[in-house]
Amino acid sequence: MIPTDEQIMKDVVDQLYWDSRVDASKIKINVIDGKVSLEGTVQDYTALQAADSDVWAINGVRDVQNSLTVKSPAAAIARDNDEVKSRIERVLLWDPNLEASKFSVSVKNGEAKIQGSVDAYWKKIKAEQIAFNIAGVTGLINELVVIPQENKADEVIAEELMSALDRNSYVNPHNINIKVENGKVTLFGKVRNSLAYRTAVDTARLTPGVKEVINQLSFA
Repeated sequence: MIPTDEQIMKDVVDQLYWDSRVDASKIKINVIDGKVSLEGTVQDYTALQAADSDVWAINGVRDVQNSLTVKSPAAAIARDNDEVKSRIERVLLWDPNLEASKFSVSVKNGEAKIQGSVDAYWKKIKAEQIAFNIAGVTGLINELVVIPQENKADEVIAEELMSALDRNSYVNPHNINIKVENGKVTLFGKVRNSLAYRTAVDTARLTPGVKEVINQLSFA
């Protein structure tokens, strides 16, 4: 039996209030046809990610529009931009996969910008996650450019991605269509649940040669 929007709403509310990582009192929730939208503020990027994961875990959820924004405590906001910039640079350098010495970081009124290049799309996402979780960061512009070590033809990227999906028990690759143009992957089709949805996106992000991932998947 497919849950009603009312049941999904109740479950989402209960889940968010249950999660100690999230202050749900500042989150506005709306549910229409199984599609959940979140608006409001959270204290940090960990809470933002946690709220997103919590909603996806609810039975009947077909999509999540996460419009939450990070509003750091007053003490964190008051930190000098140079201090926040230094923290971001230092933490990024701790990750040996990122070669962050090649990055350029700037911070203005709590909004950070990262520029430079990485050799894999997942590294761009990881750098963003790391930076967004630094105290004092209230927004982030990720301008990292993905320059793969090996230039692969779009057809090869599509074939390797489809093979990876075919090996994954969480996904039915026959329900997913892939388009690759200049390394930019677009995913189409219908998946059976949120686990398959997120697995397909993560698999695309990890595939060598991918420069960008556009997700247009929907639920069956």
